[in-house]
Amino acid sequence: MLDGVSLDQLRTFIAAAEEGSFSAAGRKLRRAQSVVSQTLANLEGQLRVALFDRSARYPVLTEEGKALLGEAKAVIYGMDSFKARARTLSEGLEPELAVAVDVMFPMSALTAAVGAFKEQFPTTPLRMYVEALGAVVQPVLDGTCQLGVVGSLPVVPEGTRSEDLPPVPMVTVVSPAHPLASMEGLLSSSELERHVQLVLTDRTTLSAGRSYGVLAAQIWRLADLGAKHAFLKAGFGWGHMPREMVQRDLDSGELVPISLAIHQPSTPSIAMYAVYRGEAPPGPAGRWFISRLKGG
Repeated sequence: MLDGVSLDQLRTFIAAAEEGSFSAAGRKLRRAQSVVSQTLANLEGQLRVALFDRSARYPVLTEEGKALLGEAKAVIYGMDSFKARARTLSEGLEPELAVAVDVMFPMSALTAAVGAFKEQFPTTPLRMYVEALGAVVQPVLDGTCQLGVVGSLPVVPEGTRSEDLPPVPMVTVVSPAHPLASMEGLLSSSELERHVQLVLTDRTTLSAGRSYGVLAAQIWRLADLGAKHAFLKAGFGWGHMPREMVQRDLDSGELVPISLAIHQPSTPSIAMYAVYRGEAPPGPAGRWFISRLKGG
């Protein structure tokens, strides 16, 4: 008997409970009151549970009805989600979108894009990985992610295609207590070499044998940009950072900018790219996400 319970019966049950009467449920469902009453009577017979107390002028949910109402809503919600997902698949949308994002990419822009994505594709799950250097590209190469937002690794591997994204402004900073902070004018390469430079390290072998933006002889390599940020504020060394990430520190004086003779008139921005495998171009959701990151 229970296997014969239909979605139509559950929708009628929910409508009657929410509208407060069988006649109001009939109007909502565009059915006669007698049809609603008979549908609910059949449902109660199949469940062997009285869902409504009909002794008063208007039907009232029984304790059993209250207990089952939430379950009925969960079933209907699940089926609606199932049908929405099937519809997106039939229209060619990805079942999910997995993106690896460079840690250098501005979090405000990423958050805005993700929020807009949820509105545009409410039934398409979004899976995000935040990494640096080769660890952004590797998930794209091995098929774990459809898209990569790459910046700290300036070389795009063979087999991938890339599209330009807005560059990320950078700034070279130190703690105000660091010796470099008290030096005026442009800092020479020979002066920088005397102090520890904090740089990101690659979790993969994609950048093996290559150094990007390394100017000092003394290097501390960190796999996490947050750790690099904390080490800079602690005065352990100097380094390049996304301006957005350290702007509050610059405003408060917890970090100070330094000017390098080799980088004039300012620290170069990081070029950003959206990358994907040539044989697996993004679908509608991926294309929309790329366009959003471009500012479209």
